Amino acid sequence: MTADKAIQVRNLEKSYQALHVLRGVDFDVARGSIFALLGSNGAGKTTVVKILATLLKADTGTANVNGFDVATQAARVRESISLTGQFAAVDEILTGRENLVLVGKLRHLKDSGTIADGLLDRFGLAEAAARRVGTYSGGMRRRLDIAMSLIGNPPVIFLDEPTTGLDPEARLEVWRAVKELAGRGTTVLLTTQYLDEAEQLADRIAILHEGRIIVNGTLAELKALLPPATVEYVQKQPTLEDVFLALVGKEQR
Repeated sequence: MTADKAIQVRNLEKSYQALHVLRGVDFDVARGSIFALLGSNGAGKTTVVKILATLLKADTGTANVNGFDVATQAARVRESISLTGQFAAVDEILTGRENLVLVGKLRHLKDSGTIADGLLDRFGLAEAAARRVGTYSGGMRRRLDIAMSLIGNPPVIFLDEPTTGLDPEARLEVWRAVKELAGRGTTVLLTTQYLDEAEQLADRIAILHEGRIIVNGTLAELKALLPPATVEYVQKQPTLEDVFLALVGKEQR
């Protein structure tokens, strides 16, 4: 595995009896980049993430994360990663700060309070730090969830469909948080079924279909696969997202 690759996957296969979920998956993820694994429900995205996070064993193939083999060096892989699933894993009874401090203590980190305060400020949650998480909006919970996953500064983070079930404003909040992660050098592998999410966030996009990567490249490279667009002069109409954000009248933080 080369030093510039945070993740390297070769010929991953996984089946559940007669159901072939992965049929030879190959891809690389550069360090400090956002890599989107795009596919519909059932395409195998979560299975890939579980294998890379050492939660599931592949039938065949190899995978390395941060230089460690997921099959033979699982403990070293787990030290290098953090995983945020499709639903925020936060304690609604505790405050936002208490959630972060708890994770810091569970990871045996010194000065968990200082670490928590830094993350609360970084993710725009400082004003809500003393509130119970049960009062948070969906976007705030997801941002807190991502903040919790960064305690210990893992070099690689997996985000498995992080905006599922969120409203448009909350999605934008999460998008900003993800961009900031990569801006600070964290490698992000993002799974999503939303085309606009991959388009907005990813440095590279791989489309997973029926257990296989059918295309992998930058957005420009993927667009180049289609014939050149026909130039037409049309009146640009606002998107539904534009309408929603204008009507609710909430300025984005």
